[in-house]
Amino acid sequence: MQTNDMTQANSLDLDETRWAAVVARDARRDGDFYYCVETTGVYCRPSCPSRPAKRANVRFCATAAEAEAAGFRPCRRCRPEGPSQQERDAEKIARACRMIETDEVSPTLVQLARTIGLSPYHFHRLFSRISGVTPKAYAQAHRRMRLQEALKESRTVTDAIYGSGYNSSARLYATADESLGMTPSAYRAGAPRETIRFAIGQSSLGAVLVAASAKGVCAISLGDDPEELLRDLQHRFPRASLIGGDESFERYVAAAVGMVERPQSSFDLPLDMRGTAFQQRVWAALRDIPAGETASYAEIAKRIGAPTATRAVAGACAANPVSLAVPCHRVVRSDGALSGYYWGVERKRELLERERKP
Repeated sequence: MQTNDMTQANSLDLDETRWAAVVARDARRDGDFYYCVETTGVYCRPSCPSRPAKRANVRFCATAAEAEAAGFRPCRRCRPEGPSQQERDAEKIARACRMIETDEVSPTLVQLARTIGLSPYHFHRLFSRISGVTPKAYAQAHRRMRLQEALKESRTVTDAIYGSGYNSSARLYATADESLGMTPSAYRAGAPRETIRFAIGQSSLGAVLVAASAKGVCAISLGDDPEELLRDLQHRFPRASLIGGDESFERYVAAAVGMVERPQSSFDLPLDMRGTAFQQRVWAALRDIPAGETASYAEIAKRIGAPTATRAVAGACAANPVSLAVPCHRVVRSDGALSGYYWGVERKRELLERERKP
């Protein structure tokens, strides 16, 4: 009896939360549920611009199919049976992103806007709102990715620069330290002049490797075999000078081990994280997830303004170079299940259980 009462209470709480979204015409909830109006026989999205019905005449359905099976017809204003405005906008921006990624020369703002049928002003606002970066920043990030690949394969650095869409090598060199973390020639050579300090400690979940450049911690790894962790580090920085950390470096290792043993505590480390603009946004969102809580890949995608980029979010989590400091273990599947974790699902489960303990 008590279980039934709790279930009913939870259902009422959910309905009130949904009703609040309807009153606010919250477009962020579009697709999460639909509301049906008993007196008119129609069902709508939460963001429907129609005059709200009386609460007593409203019921909720999880899907459009469920609403229609209950005898309700779609509203003619918000068209709940089709893609939402948010989904249509996301598709437009996805088209623009594909155009940026596939064109040899970065298209102009005017060309992008014309392609998806918007004015340059409205396109710029929509792109920035959905992707979290401006079209120019997105193009620059993608061009950097192309450059990184080209530097590994091209005959010369110059070939890689111009083959990646840069019109001027001077402009690239002016921002190379920020975008690549080093000069293009150093990146192509595997960072031969960069010094990476490292040390390996032990935790209750296995070995913990911490590595840092002059800018900050660039790798935190977990595993059973310390030598394998070191080989992974060598693979990431094939021509860097890897040297053992001195006594002062031990504070980094102690902080990383502390993140395993005392995950509720606060540890602040300087980080040197090199990634695309999209990856940086995902990593920043991961750091906002409180200890003991989780978020789904889809929720992270929504938080960064890219609701259709769930797979890309998962890719950014997998590419996270500093586990623990950027808690990708707090991201789960939409059904709450633990998905793959580079350092092992069992470690992921244990980290989450430790964070939830008072």
